[in-house]
Amino acid sequence: MTAADKAQLEAKGITEAQIEQQLKDFQTGFPFLKLAGAAAIGKGIIAPDQTAQEDSVKVWEAYKQEGHHVTKFVPASGAASRMFKDMFEFLSADYDVPTKDAERRFFEGIHDFAFFSALDDACMVNEGEGVDALLDEGRYKDVVRCMLEEEGLNYGQLPKGLLQFHAYDEEIRTPLEEHLVEAALYASSKGEADVHFTVSAEHRELFEALVERILPDYEARFGIRYHVTFSEQKPSTDTVAANMDNTPFRNEDGSLLFRPGGHGALIQNLGDLESDVVFIKNIDNVVPDRMKPVTTQWKQVIAGILVKTQQQAFDYLRLLDTGRYTHAQIEEMIRFVRHTLCIDIPDLKELEDANLVSVLRRKLNRPMRVCGVVRNVGEPGGGPFLATNPDGSVSLQILESSQIDKGNPEYVRMFTEGTHFNPVDLVCGIRNYKGERFDLPRFVDPATGFISYKSKNGRELKALELPGLWNGAMSDWNTLFVEVPLETFNPVKTVNDLLRPEHQ
Repeated sequence: MTAADKAQLEAKGITEAQIEQQLKDFQTGFPFLKLAGAAAIGKGIIAPDQTAQEDSVKVWEAYKQEGHHVTKFVPASGAASRMFKDMFEFLSADYDVPTKDAERRFFEGIHDFAFFSALDDACMVNEGEGVDALLDEGRYKDVVRCMLEEEGLNYGQLPKGLLQFHAYDEEIRTPLEEHLVEAALYASSKGEADVHFTVSAEHRELFEALVERILPDYEARFGIRYHVTFSEQKPSTDTVAANMDNTPFRNEDGSLLFRPGGHGALIQNLGDLESDVVFIKNIDNVVPDRMKPVTTQWKQVIAGILVKTQQQAFDYLRLLDTGRYTHAQIEEMIRFVRHTLCIDIPDLKELEDANLVSVLRRKLNRPMRVCGVVRNVGEPGGGPFLATNPDGSVSLQILESSQIDKGNPEYVRMFTEGTHFNPVDLVCGIRNYKGERFDLPRFVDPATGFISYKSKNGRELKALELPGLWNGAMSDWNTLFVEVPLETFNPVKTVNDLLRPEHQ
């Protein structure tokens, strides 16, 4: 470490010990997780019937009326460039007319995009003709340029949250606006709604300008007061890049190359919230108003399940604090840990009383999350599993395919035959039974990071991603899985997804 390196670390808030650990991670890699099985209905996944759904909604409504602080947390920092991958490829292709299926689909449905009017205007300004006239002349690439490039709509560089997704009779909404509507429907409490977006530094002003422009209208429409806040990934969560021999990768000027640590870095932002309950949902998983009732219903269901389960854990912890509990009550706690929280602790009943109480307290006094999971229909994403933890216990986890040993046929079968997958639909309890904020970074499993291979200026490098936000970063949380309808999951991964009926 040179003096310049140390100054660079200090500016980012990163310690030398952290860098040493990251370089060690490059050398050793990360272990695959030991699996006990895929979660399923009756095996870690709850499928509440109509009565249970209604009860959970009532629990949630009562909880909100008590004045608890509820926040809707939306990771929104990603640029939309991947969403337009097919169209970027079309621009650089050696042909000028739509040839691939994705290209044809885009132009066949071009009038059905919510941003068509804005695109038409951009074409008039830049090319002197509207979209239809340009297409009639075979100028397909000029239309795409007006959509993607800076002198047009600049959709190739903007974040998804600021793109026009849904058209209504009187307005066109971005995903940011749809999340504000959702917050009013299920995450508002006593006339207020708290929404937090994590954004990238270069786009923050654009987000803030949009919110300033639209917020008065949405507050009047829903009769609530919004508190909209923003944060960015902290520089202290960046990770050092490595050469292929695991030495630090240096820029041309000799400085260390740091890269963003991935969405797992957001556990710090989540931990900074002054909230009791936090809903987490990706920026692109939004639907028009006609489809919101199902989403609203199930958000309230999983929130009610969280509140009810968390209150039970709190009651047990307060009882343990008194020191006045019976053997029957300890047995009841063991059943709760095993059957409700789905945690299997080897030889739990063989422990001495003092050790048994210590283990129960440790497992009960943790952040809690309830995750909506949907039936597996082939979408990419993590799955719900029962996995072995560092302390030997088995609990519910969300795993990505990269965390699973592909050399183990049994594990591959578990992953491919899993009945459900994770659509990032979480509601989290981040305060303890005394009302104190949990120190969320303490509950991260550092052994669940990920190494990927990238390049910079033609030089290969290794990149280190922190444990994912809903994977290893929440590894030591109490987790429940609830089956939710597939209609609640409508992500926009490619621009043509906006042509699906759910987004029209």
